[in-house]
Amino acid sequence: MEIRNGKLIISNAGGTASNGAKTYKVSIPSAWINLLKLNEDNRDIELSFDGEKIIIEPKTSFDNFIVSAKQKGHKLLKLNYYNNDNLCTTIIADYDNKIVKLKNFIDNPVYTAFGIKSNVNWEDYNSFLEERCIPKSRMGLKNYLCSIGVDEYNPLEIIKKTQGRMAEDSQWLAVEEL
Repeated sequence: MEIRNGKLIISNAGGTASNGAKTYKVSIPSAWINLLKLNEDNRDIELSFDGEKIIIEPKTSFDNFIVSAKQKGHKLLKLNYYNNDNLCTTIIADYDNKIVKLKNFIDNPVYTAFGIKSNVNWEDYNSFLEERCIPKSRMGLKNYLCSIGVDEYNPLEIIKKTQGRMAEDSQWLAVEEL
């Protein structure tokens, strides 16, 4: 791993930003940019923050994300989210890296898995799973779990049995291991 020192570039935000707002930029060595195959024609990047480090990487297409994770031997789940018989969102969950990628097939956020959110984190994914199954606090939960053949409260296992169907909507999920 190569390490270089740099300085944070700080300037006033301007435009419609609030008074005193700042913008922050970092200069990255050209050699690193070239190794990432970034250039004037390929400038899309993904930034991630784990609470301690900021990671900058080229934006990965949905299909390339799947191929790359499979090549690394990661456990991947594919969840297709439907409204009636219409595929609305495909979710790929990488259980090794705790990363979620999604692809929406419709524009109406009412019927997409995560509404208007396009970048979803692992907590968002787990919250979504919980929303598509019986509440953990429901009276008679143990009897319900027993009746569907699930030993303990696990949203993914419940969804595998129930397809995440809820009485109040027409959405459901198909779960597949990749």
